[in-house]
Amino acid sequence: MTDHRPEAAEPPRPPAAVDPAVPPARPAGDDPPSAVPGTAGRDDAPAATVPHGSGRATPAVPAGTGSAASPTGLRGGTPGAGGGPERRKGAAERCRPTGSSVRSAAPVRAAEAERPTGRPGPGRGASFGPTPRPGAQSHGPDGDGAKQAPGTAGASRLGASAGPAAGRPRMGRIAAACFAGTAIEYYDFSVYGVAAALVFGPLFFPTFSPTAGLLAAFGAFAAGFLARPLGSVLFGHVGDRFGRRTVLLGSLLTTGLATVGVGLLPGYDTLGVAAPALLVLLRFVQGLGVGGEWTGAVLLASEHAPPHRRGLWAGFPQVGPAVGYLLANGLMLAMSAGLSEEAFLAWGWRVPFWAAGVLMVAGYALRHGLGETPEFRRVAAEGRAAAPFAEVVRGHGRRVLLVAGATAGAYALYYGVVAWSLAHATGPLGMDPTTMLACLMAAVAVMGLATPVAAALGDRFGRRRMSLAGYAAMVVCIVPYLLLLRTGEPVWIAAGAAVTLLALVVMLGVQGAYLPELFAARVRCTGTAVSYNLGAVLGGAVAPLAATRIAASAGAGTAEWAVGGYLAVVCAASLLCVLRLPDTRQPRRNEEAVALK
Repeated sequence: MTDHRPEAAEPPRPPAAVDPAVPPARPAGDDPPSAVPGTAGRDDAPAATVPHGSGRATPAVPAGTGSAASPTGLRGGTPGAGGGPERRKGAAERCRPTGSSVRSAAPVRAAEAERPTGRPGPGRGASFGPTPRPGAQSHGPDGDGAKQAPGTAGASRLGASAGPAAGRPRMGRIAAACFAGTAIEYYDFSVYGVAAALVFGPLFFPTFSPTAGLLAAFGAFAAGFLARPLGSVLFGHVGDRFGRRTVLLGSLLTTGLATVGVGLLPGYDTLGVAAPALLVLLRFVQGLGVGGEWTGAVLLASEHAPPHRRGLWAGFPQVGPAVGYLLANGLMLAMSAGLSEEAFLAWGWRVPFWAAGVLMVAGYALRHGLGETPEFRRVAAEGRAAAPFAEVVRGHGRRVLLVAGATAGAYALYYGVVAWSLAHATGPLGMDPTTMLACLMAAVAVMGLATPVAAALGDRFGRRRMSLAGYAAMVVCIVPYLLLLRTGEPVWIAAGAAVTLLALVVMLGVQGAYLPELFAARVRCTGTAVSYNLGAVLGGAVAPLAATRIAASAGAGTAEWAVGGYLAVVCAASLLCVLRLPDTRQPRRNEEAVALK
């Protein structure tokens, strides 16, 4: 009678020995799938891969049972025998590949790493258990718990080691495109402000008194600010639903075409009351475009930037307004200095508006090749907000009002310095317009140079802390600057304007990174745009009108004190709003943008 009991365990044989119990090599195609050929029995061998389309993974085989993958019922020992642990270990030792086979497997692993991640193949081991459905939430090594789009399994792990060629795009190109776009947009917006202070009163409101004409011109100027919240809702919806890049292109075209239209508009003598009505309408369209421009630019820069340099890169779009102002005023200065007063009023003031068309085409060409941000691609994979504005109002209403209040003081002070003081100095104080424009241009140039420095300091010391310091400095500086206007000395006026705008840039330089960090990514474009542009209305649209009325009521001797006190109070109120906002500074190891709720 044959004894079928398992054989006694024997010591492992030397690798050179040939054991007749070892089964012969199987024909090609009979091997169970493995990560790399020649890695059977290795401790680091990848798990078996399920053929694509099977819908499930092969379960692990308990020790001592037959394997479905082996037609002969092998359990690691002799066919037909139980094969204890020692025998299985000996067989595994004898079958372990040599060093050359391990080295030859490296290219196979490298080739498999290049396989598209959406389809598992040889070398990409599947975890045991049900295959995750496309789009299911995945808690990978990054720990972010983000849902992944179909075909992106493992993309975060591959992207982390892919290197510069497959990683982030070059930040220099992105920063240049964002900076150039905001410069062009704010050139369009600033050239209108200069023309409103110098020529729009007599050209479009000739039947008004000088003060009433100036108020009417600034009223048309304010129409652009009133349109900005509406533009922020429109372009914010586009940015959260269709991407940040679409916002950049659409806002640039909208503002540029409206600016060219102002340069082609006949005056009151030709069209009558239709001329000022069309002027206000074109200004309104300008405001729609600007309502989306700044937000799209800072989101594109900040969402591409590494977290520990987010403030620096998001600060480059903040340089654009200063450069746009310099371009607008430079052309206006050249026209007014090189032409007679009659020629300037007849056609010279229109040249800067016509130049906006050329700048618009150049900006569009520069931005057209930009890609979408990683944050928006993640949001698109997880699920976009169906109604971003409604979601912002329901979930972030208090945050929107605080951010608007925190922004209003900066706008009030900026337009008090570059718009109201220009009109006041060249009107009641009798300064030469060319001289006053030169003083303000020098101050704005200093502001533009200091903006990246303030942005980088925000990465070091915190954006909220920088905002508080900036507003405190603005409260101190605004009254002395306005008092310097009465001296009529260009050097003192330029120095006072530069110091006041430096106080502003301490706060303004960090806003490109700070404001987007206050809103969740799925509604970030809408939340940032609406709150920022609402603050622009409260500060920029109201400040020139309120300052003009306050100066007229106060009289010649105390106008500067009254207007300076008004602007200081607005800045102090904005400081209180910043105090109610959180600090978004995070440890540098945090690779995700802050999304506070």
